[in-house]
Amino acid sequence: MTGQNASVKQCCATFYGSDVVHLLLGDSFHPGGTALSTRLGMLLGISPGSRILDVAAGRGTSAIHLAEIFGCRVNGIDFSPENVSAARAEAAQRGLAGQVVFAMADAEKVPFEEGAFDAIVCECAFCTFPDKPAAAGEFSRVLKPGGRLGLSDLTRTPEPLPELEGLLAWIACIGDAQPAEVYSGMLQNAGFEIQTVEDHTPALTELIRQIQGRLLFAEVMKGLKNLDLPEVDFTTVKMFAQAALEASRAGKLGYAIITASKPRRASAGASSSSRPFDRTVG
Repeated sequence: MTGQNASVKQCCATFYGSDVVHLLLGDSFHPGGTALSTRLGMLLGISPGSRILDVAAGRGTSAIHLAEIFGCRVNGIDFSPENVSAARAEAAQRGLAGQVVFAMADAEKVPFEEGAFDAIVCECAFCTFPDKPAAAGEFSRVLKPGGRLGLSDLTRTPEPLPELEGLLAWIACIGDAQPAEVYSGMLQNAGFEIQTVEDHTPALTELIRQIQGRLLFAEVMKGLKNLDLPEVDFTTVKMFAQAALEASRAGKLGYAIITASKPRRASAGASSSSRPFDRTVG
């Protein structure tokens, strides 16, 4: 791991483990919330007894939801110790401590044996990984043959978005977002066969609107001395949120679900096992 990559990971982990994120994003740290997590679980064919890995699990909202809805067992990993602690506490409160287990770990070095999982979910996080091919390779390694991977993530068009650059872009998951076709190519290079790609940009647009509303509320509460958020530059964050909203409306910033499967038999070359994927608009 390079020093720069480590800094990016630590910055994102610190930010997403903070109370500020919980205030702005609510319990679910990704567009579409648990409804989109349910959709992902259905596409992956999760069932009672399935063993699932939730990569970058945040505070455990999706992992716990999947366990409750589908009856599966879930291991959640996250790079933030604060998130892991909060997720463990929530699982214990729900009576799911034995069914949903959380640990601090790096998505580019998953601490599980080969073929350990029936399915993997990774929501609004793959775009933040500095070494995405390494993460994709780890996903393939820990999946059983025939297992499935489900990503939901930010997408963007190739042209520059100058209003959405810098450190804030990285911690908002925009800094290294890619077109859905690029994510699919990375997965194919890791040996996956792409199954579906669904456009869920309206969920992103709605989340940005919700964040704008919560920013206004937080700014008012801070002004009334009822909320202590000394680290938030409201002017900068509001301008960034507005730029993100305009980019999503213009089709330059989006959100997509991508599902893929690990072949039951190894092929001669990773890329030769891939086939054209079906594009479905959600």
